Amino acid sequence: MEGLRLESSALAAVLVAAAALAQAPASPPQPPQPTFRTEANYVRVDAYPTTGDGAPVTDLTQADFEVLEGGAPQTIEQFERVVVRTAGPQDTRVEPNTVRESRAMAEQSKARLFVLFLDTYHVDIGASHAIRKPLIEALDRVIGQDDLVAVMTPEMSAADIAFARRTTTIEGILARYWHWGERDRMQLRDPQDQAYADCYPNVNDSGASARCADQNGVAAQLIDRRHEKLALDALQDLVRYLRTVREERKAILAITNGWLLYRPDERLARPLNCHGVPTGPPVGIDPRTGRLTTGNLPMAPPATCDADRVRLAQIDNDQQFRDILDEANRANASFYPIDPRGLAVFDTPIVRQDVPGPPPPMVPPTVDAAMLRGRINSLRTLAEATDGMAIVNSNDLAGGLRRVVDDLSSYYLLGYYSTGRLDGRFHPITVRIKRPGVRVRARRGYLAATPAAATASARAGSAGGGAAAKPAVSAEAEASARVISAAIGPLAGYARELPLRVQSASGWKPGDAASAAIWVVGELGSAATTGDAFNEGFAVTLTLSTATDQTVGGGTATVVRGARTFRALVTATQPLTAGDYVLRVGARGGAGSIPLRETVRLAVTAAPESSGAIFVRRTGSREAPTADLRFRRNEQLRVEIPTAVSDAPTARLLDRNGQALSVPVTAAVRDDADGSRWHTAQLALAPLAPADYVIELTAGSRKSIAAFRVVP
Repeated sequence: MEGLRLESSALAAVLVAAAALAQAPASPPQPPQPTFRTEANYVRVDAYPTTGDGAPVTDLTQADFEVLEGGAPQTIEQFERVVVRTAGPQDTRVEPNTVRESRAMAEQSKARLFVLFLDTYHVDIGASHAIRKPLIEALDRVIGQDDLVAVMTPEMSAADIAFARRTTTIEGILARYWHWGERDRMQLRDPQDQAYADCYPNVNDSGASARCADQNGVAAQLIDRRHEKLALDALQDLVRYLRTVREERKAILAITNGWLLYRPDERLARPLNCHGVPTGPPVGIDPRTGRLTTGNLPMAPPATCDADRVRLAQIDNDQQFRDILDEANRANASFYPIDPRGLAVFDTPIVRQDVPGPPPPMVPPTVDAAMLRGRINSLRTLAEATDGMAIVNSNDLAGGLRRVVDDLSSYYLLGYYSTGRLDGRFHPITVRIKRPGVRVRARRGYLAATPAAATASARAGSAGGGAAAKPAVSAEAEASARVISAAIGPLAGYARELPLRVQSASGWKPGDAASAAIWVVGELGSAATTGDAFNEGFAVTLTLSTATDQTVGGGTATVVRGARTFRALVTATQPLTAGDYVLRVGARGGAGSIPLRETVRLAVTAAPESSGAIFVRRTGSREAPTADLRFRRNEQLRVEIPTAVSDAPTARLLDRNGQALSVPVTAAVRDDADGSRWHTAQLALAPLAPADYVIELTAGSRKSIAAFRVVP
């Protein structure tokens, strides 16, 4: 513990030093610069040039830069050096009062955007406590007048983060996480972790319990794998959300010890001699009261534990980590990981006591050293692959943090009109500096607009004659525009081919307000069907969990030869109430095939409302459910939305801007044999040009929308 206190104190001193560094005198004010444009083919690039020792270069001109898109040189139309204003008094900072104001402030190109990611599962409690006060003090001085900062933990959804300018607001947020570190706690606080510990306690390898000794260490593996998966899921969710916020660079300061990036391990899924359930009542901490108890502890039954063990044995966090790097580059998000341990010597504790029974043997030094290297390498890779910086494996944290502050305090904004096609695809960007000895880190690319989006943007720009001439918009219209934008946003992800796609819908059956129902549609991508593994049919497994990873339902489906889609109803093991859930879908083909897996987050709304939609594709006389929301003009589309009401629906087609189109849509209501009721809308796509569209279904006072894309 003494070493821990020394490392935490060193980090505290570093953060205070960095805060003092940010109080250096500001650069002389620069002349006003032109506002960056927003045409569909206009691209903004942020560039961070440095010398060989990492110092920022502040005297470059437009002639010193060269920009290439896909290898083709581009003409720089606008150029600006941005110097962040130093922090000022808290009471002079303008705080956003609404989500809309927060979003508008975040879109400003000169405002830096920070997200402080507290990896609760991979930082110990002592470090999390020691870092809180100096971190707030550092933020108070580092965050500039125009900057925005938010806090996120793995337990949160990225959509729930709130950006603020006053660090007193951030202090209030951090106050909820006074002891936020969960790693190496003596007592488990997460009910699902406790359930694993109760299912698979460690036992002596001699005596009456020796038969069950093969389960020793299983609970610890499940807990560690689950924690790492939850942390990576949260980071991926954050990156995807930040992509929708703004084009310019986003900085994610991740305070974490790093990850081992678990791969599939069939040994963990091996048959065990015993179920691992304690013979007597477990003694532990009741998470609802924080007190010791022997009764009413949340504990998963053996079947659930075994199902989770098989699922966690199959995760591939290494692949997910690589996916996060790719998505971060597409989102122009850079990671600045900070390992609060400083120069760490050991990765694992001498004795692990969070699982009942005798402690497991100490991890051999060679294995511990390999684990420590793995965690540090994961953080270095996270920074290097996203043009960030890692502060790891060194007690000289001051120098590293100083470079982070410099890196984010002075940079260049470049603008050019792309000569590339408006094809809705990712376009790589390369920035070069002509001056010898200067290196540059810059945005790696962007997602181009589609022709339809470009046309809509041009119409919007020419209709009003500027912001001042735009008519007032009602609150209802603004809300409708936000809903449509949120529905269309995910369609951008269909530019990338995936092995397995999943769509889901949740709702309530008429007369049943006790338990919601969830329907799932899955579809194999073209890459998965090029070989023979899935052509002879495949088996599907569904696992539904709560936001705290408690399994509450599942299901199976068998897909016949030649088919590539399936539709299934989740079978709940307990009543499904309103809330957030995680659905994991797996598909396995013939012998020797590699299983395909997809994880989606879904929400069950309060009765009688529904969420999501099921899509059906009709080509000629053939009809099949689909999870690929790209359709061609020779097809028909049917949207199905679960409902518990008896009102007859009406439907209409809207463009991506919410304008109604004179294309007929047939609406109907259908009752199925399983007791469910559906509002449906069907239309032929022949009259539509390639673009994004929205179907709006109205029944009484309720409106539901579903977005889709028409492709050439």
